[in-house]
Amino acid sequence: MNIDKVVIANRGEIALRILRACRELGIRTVAVHSSADRDLKHVRLADETVCIGPASSGESYLNIPAIISAAEVTDAMAIHPGYGFLSENADFCERVETSGFRFIGPSAEVIRLMGDKVSAIREMKAAGVPCVPGSGGPLPEDGDECVRIAREIGYPVMIKASGGGGGRGMRVVHSEAALAGAVSMTRSEAANAFGNDAVYMEKYLAHPRHVEFQVLADAHGHAIHLGERDCSMQRRHQKVVEEAPAPFITDEERDRIGRRCAEACRKIGYRGAGTFEFLYEDGEFFFIEMNTRIQVEHPVTEMVTGVDLVQEQLRIADGQPLSLSQEDLEIRGHAIECRINAEDPKTFMPSPGRIEQYHPPGGPGVRVDSHVYNGYTVPPYYDSMVGKLICHNATRDAAIARTRGALAEMVLEGIKSNIELHRDIMADAAFQQGGTDIHYLEKKLGL
Repeated sequence: MNIDKVVIANRGEIALRILRACRELGIRTVAVHSSADRDLKHVRLADETVCIGPASSGESYLNIPAIISAAEVTDAMAIHPGYGFLSENADFCERVETSGFRFIGPSAEVIRLMGDKVSAIREMKAAGVPCVPGSGGPLPEDGDECVRIAREIGYPVMIKASGGGGGRGMRVVHSEAALAGAVSMTRSEAANAFGNDAVYMEKYLAHPRHVEFQVLADAHGHAIHLGERDCSMQRRHQKVVEEAPAPFITDEERDRIGRRCAEACRKIGYRGAGTFEFLYEDGEFFFIEMNTRIQVEHPVTEMVTGVDLVQEQLRIADGQPLSLSQEDLEIRGHAIECRINAEDPKTFMPSPGRIEQYHPPGGPGVRVDSHVYNGYTVPPYYDSMVGKLICHNATRDAAIARTRGALAEMVLEGIKSNIELHRDIMADAAFQQGGTDIHYLEKKLGL
């Protein structure tokens, strides 16, 4: 490896995950942290640490000058953004590279291209990736033209912010009478939330599943897919349980869509790890967006392929070619991930506080990615996720059984958590059958 020191520009479990990958490759680590995160596990384990600001994310983990300064004073070579925070911020990527460091991820140009939903859909269509029927670009100001487009697509339609994401900037329209108001409100929300008032229109799919494809691409024109994940178990567009492979997706479908995703990577000059997200309904895939970073749910792909995605990110940033070809890849068994959140199991309100007792489960095929420990205090300033339980086994039924056993072992006391919700999901007959849509969990919870 030419890269000998990496700044980990994140916190929590993903920061620890990056640190562990760096250690195995012989790379020294710099943990940047807020004043509230001095006791994070990866901060204690890193070779060097730099406090980059107070608890507020805006003054620490989103503080671009502070992060770059930390790289300068520690003489680091590269910066890994993890997920969330600045991971898909093209300006950050640009600043990192113009400052003389390597950004562990794609180029700023590609981040901008795929971060704008309209340009992303245009590129995917050109690459032969199937997309949701829609306006094909930003909606015009002309209300009559918007009506014509909606009629052509067919109601219900969804108005979406071009710069949106994470479930924000979306509105479903069921009738022509509601169209003008929905377009106007979504434009206003988009301008306020994303600084971009461009919106577009897509066909609204009533009962889709969320299926996404993991890709890796290097700087030498090589790109592969590593199969798909099903992330349909969601609450308010936030994923709760993920699994790989997706139930009822055939080998032919996996190969067909996965290879198109890999080809799209080559066409746009993608570099690093990325995810193509699709809605899947009635046997058809419809592209919705690309995430130009590592995903929270990447471990289920690692468990079924044996590929360390974070190490691949580091090697790619180092200028190395991919360590495997498409033909080398094999999907083995089934893996399920449960996101463990510090939250009230009934209201879903965050539950920060001191962890009095923590006991992670173990045994064959059980992995826990978590930064917490006995006596750790979960701060109120950040995302409520405190860990991920990932279980792997030979079949989906066996993976569910292993996950149920691991959840029964798991102890997290002193704060409230959603462990009981996961136990309930694993025991749910519809989940056990497989193929539930993205609305199933909310209906189950009465939301």
